[in-house]
Order: sequence, then structure tokens, then C-alpha cells
Amino acid sequence: MSNTNEMPYEEGLDHSLSLMREGYMYIKNRRSSFASDIFETRLLGQKTICMGGKEATKIFYDNEKFKRNGAAPKRVVETLFGEKGVQTLDGQAHKHRKEMFMSLMSPEQIKRLNDILKKQWEIAINEWKQMDKIVLYEEAKQILCITACQWAGVPLKEDELKQKTKELSAMFEAPAAIGPEHWQGRYSQNKVEKWMDTLIDQVRDERVNPTEGTALHTIAWHKDPDGNLLDTSIAAVEVINILRPIVAIAIYINFTALAVHHFPEETEKLSKSDDGKYAEMFVQEVRRFYPFFPFAAAKVKKDFTWNGYIFKKGILTLLDLYGTNHDPEIWNNPDVFQPERFVDWEGSPFDFIPQGGGDYFMDHRCAGEWVTMEVMKVSLDYLMNQIDYEIPNQDLSFSLVNIPSIPKSSVVLKNIEKKS
Repeated sequence: MSNTNEMPYEEGLDHSLSLMREGYMYIKNRRSSFASDIFETRLLGQKTICMGGKEATKIFYDNEKFKRNGAAPKRVVETLFGEKGVQTLDGQAHKHRKEMFMSLMSPEQIKRLNDILKKQWEIAINEWKQMDKIVLYEEAKQILCITACQWAGVPLKEDELKQKTKELSAMFEAPAAIGPEHWQGRYSQNKVEKWMDTLIDQVRDERVNPTEGTALHTIAWHKDPDGNLLDTSIAAVEVINILRPIVAIAIYINFTALAVHHFPEETEKLSKSDDGKYAEMFVQEVRRFYPFFPFAAAKVKKDFTWNGYIFKKGILTLLDLYGTNHDPEIWNNPDVFQPERFVDWEGSPFDFIPQGGGDYFMDHRCAGEWVTMEVMKVSLDYLMNQIDYEIPNQDLSFSLVNIPSIPKSSVVLKNIEKKS
């Protein structure tokens, strides 16, 4: 008697257009229609397994069964990760590189990041007071670009800020786009990599001397498992993999402002909490509730069977991040914004996965997740406690089709004043 199950299959030659039309909801919709957390389809001309939920996440991050090298589409690697960056590695090479990234996330380094960020918020607010209105998303990207560069030890001249912010932003705004917007992302990736290539060479020639312990210093002098310095281009990619994700937190800052505006009953609880616990629950719920990454990609490393389903070596597999964060089997009332759900949350690496799942050190969970949390908490404090402002009539809706999703108005604030 066979112990295998037939995997639900989406009929048709290719469903890439459906993925583009449905965005974050593509996998979730089919998990619902198939009444299954796993199904097979065809995307970009190749057989693809899509799955979601806590148990699927556990198996997806089993490094004996899945690998990341060669999984992400070339267009995503070219504009988002960079060639041979940590996200594309497996095994010992990945573990060694990931340990380097995690060394940058010490409590001392996180505190230094917070101090830089607070100073940049203060500078920005003093400028905003003189303006009729600001577009929060654009301003937040600039705040975070300056913060990221200072924290990483990357020199950034004042007259370079707008251009570097634009280039770093295009890298995470363009991977899912088609046409001119995607090519702008490719162009920006090339520009930023050339900038960083030059900087890595200058550090190694001791013409630029970043502080020891900063990302630029650590990565420039990092050696691979064989004891060799990283190729200049790879070191450049990894420094960018510090800068770009920090700038991308502007998306979450936008959604934080949206949550403050849309859920006044929750912000009242925030104002009464002085121990920081509710603020942490609030930003966790922002990360769960609003869209960020739609899915993660891997390839089957070797043939195996899971829950009766056969996985063949080399098959592309997508994990539903957004859908898992809205899975009614995991979350009570998943489409309700409810920070208090995190009161008793035990911190599983397989049910709450806005930036990927698994273990920080052994798996591909985002090394910058702690940075994301701290940046969001600092920004929430400024939006709640440090400034007064008005939100004029505007289109605050956001799409679950566009990747990344950003409120259509990018959140306009006016009449900004510093609180006494």
C-alpha cells in the first residue's frame, strides 16, 4: 500500500501572470481553494511547489532538504540580494558568512544604531517644522540612509544623500516590477555596487579607515573558511546587504504611522504603557499584519517525502510568508490588528515569519530582524510621543498586488510640531 499522497495541482501551462495579478495573496488564495497547505503549479516556466503554515515552515528551513543557491530568480538576485551574497549561500559557507553578520548585531552595536537614529529623527523634525507638509515614506528613507551609512562606517557626503537614497530604494522597490522600473533597479544595483567596490578597495589600501566593529570594517577584512579575504565584489554586496535592508524599514515606518492613525484604541494603550512592552507588541503586530515580503524561495536539495508528498531534487519551492502570518490555524482572528496577541506568544521561529523563519545562526532568518524591531520602536516613539501632526485627506489604501506594498499616498503629514 502506497504511503504517498497526490499533491494538489494547479492546471495550466504557466501561472506567472496570476502571481503578478494576485501578489501577496497568490499562494494564500490557492491554499484556501485547494484546502491544502501545499500545492504544485508552474511559474516562470518551471514546476514549482508552494506551501505555507507552521509545519511547512519547519520543513522549508531544514537545511538537509532545501538549499537557497539558485532558487531566487535572476532578476531578484540582480536587484535585491546581489551575486554571491549571504542569502544565496548554503552549508558551511552560509554559516561562516552568517556568523559575520550576527557579530554586527551585538547589544552595543544596536544601541549605537539607536543613538544615531534618534539624532537623525531630531534633525529631520527641525526641518519638517519649517515645511507645510512632508511625505513620510520619502523622508523616512533618507533618515534611514544616513543612519545606515553612519552605523556601517560608510562615508556619505551631504550632497550624495538624495542620490544614494534613491539608488538603495530602487533595489528593493524594483525586483517584482517589469519594464522601466525593473531596469531602474538593475541600474541602481550597478551604481551602488561600483560605489561600494571602490570603498572596499580604499579600506584595504588604508585610504579609508572605518571604525573597527562597523560593518564596512568587518566585511572588508572578513575572511572566508579558507582564510582568504572576500572578493571585492562580494564584500561590496555584503555591505549593501546591510545598507539596503535598513533603508527598506521605511516601508514598516509607513505602516506604523498607518496603524497609529487607523487604530486609536491601540495607541491609547500605548500611551498608558511606560515599560516598552506594549510598544514591542505593537510593532510586532505591524510586522505580522501588514505586507512586507510575500514569500521565500528555495530548491529541493535531495529527494524526500513529507506528509506523504514527494519532493524531487531541484524543484523550486516557495514558502508563503504573508499567508503564514495570516493563517487562521496559527493566529486567532488573523485579519484583525491586535497587538495583545503577542502577550503569550512564545517566539516560535516557524509561525511568525515576516522576514523569513528558522534559526538566526543556522538558517536563513534575516540577520537584521533585531535592527528592524529597534528602528521601528524608535520611530513609533517619535510618531506617538515626540511630535504632533495632522494627517490630511489622502489615499491611505495599500495594495496586496504591488510588491512591495506601500500606502498609495506614502502617508502625507502636515503641521508638524515638536511636543513640549
